[in-house]
Amino acid sequence: MGDKLLDTSQIINGLAVMISFFVGYKYALKRGEACAKIDETPSETPEGAAVAVADKIYGGFNDNYKMVLVVRNDLKMGKGKIASQCSHGAVGAYQRAVTRTPRLLRAWENCGCAKIAVRVDSEAELMSIKRSAEQRHLNTCLIRDAGRTQIEPNSKTVLAVGPAAAVEIDRVTGHLKLL
Repeated sequence: MGDKLLDTSQIINGLAVMISFFVGYKYALKRGEACAKIDETPSETPEGAAVAVADKIYGGFNDNYKMVLVVRNDLKMGKGKIASQCSHGAVGAYQRAVTRTPRLLRAWENCGCAKIAVRVDSEAELMSIKRSAEQRHLNTCLIRDAGRTQIEPNSKTVLAVGPAAAVEIDRVTGHLKLL
């Protein structure tokens, strides 16, 4: 080993590293293409059909994704209460997305799990946003408060929309002001 510039074992190890890198790179490219493909065959159930439509709408793997939390401003909730209700909404929307739009959920996770909080001034406006989101096959989760602390029981406090492509969510919530 002392006189040789490169030992046979060093050459073999170097080749193994380069081959491993090349194979891993090719695998990652194929995996990315597979994630971006859209399943063209909807499920037999109506809910499965909605999932297939949603996946078709949101398609691309490299798009920008987000979740929007629509908060009722007229309830005059404290900051901690808003944080708690938004957390409930985000978790609920995530749980629904796990089964309804798993590929979309993974894409959102790969984009950093962006969450935006916006406000509405009434329950009627909140419900209008919910209907509009559902018409576009967006994942939603409506939170109702138990009424143990600041507000009346069964009050609709937060609507989580998404995760979905930012463009699609903006069609429903883009006009709302930040919280």
